[in-house]
Amino acid sequence: MPHPEAPLPQHRLSADDYHKMGEAGIFDHADRVELIEGRLIDMAPIGSDHAGQLNAVLNRAFARLALVSPQNPIRLSEHSEPQPDFAILRLRADFYRTSHPQPSDVLLVIEVADTSIRHDREVKIPLYARHGIPEVWLLDLHNTRWRGAVSCRQ
Repeated sequence: MPHPEAPLPQHRLSADDYHKMGEAGIFDHADRVELIEGRLIDMAPIGSDHAGQLNAVLNRAFARLALVSPQNPIRLSEHSEPQPDFAILRLRADFYRTSHPQPSDVLLVIEVADTSIRHDREVKIPLYARHGIPEVWLLDLHNTRWRGAVSCRQ
């Protein structure tokens, strides 16, 4: 009877490793990747519908109330630094120029899903919840509706 093969070990990247790779030029400027649980995940390009819907939401809902952060990293842990489509952050005088926001800085995350609905729903939303992000919204472009996901309110 053949013996089942054991899974091969995997190397998990830290957020520091990820940044060093970027600084070393390993990623091309056109590369769209994010760090999730120590793995590099390719991201689909952002289409105009995606960007336009997000801009409309921003202008209507959040002007002057908090810091608006479109498609910028959030440092969740040593091994996860996703780049949500949009985040509402606590105001900070330096606009997070000295460090990426931590989970305690985040008030809301919005993910816009065109080709990534399953990944966003099954991987990213639970990831945000595990790290205490108080609220996550998911916009499904195929159904043109919001799917709210409340997570870990403190």
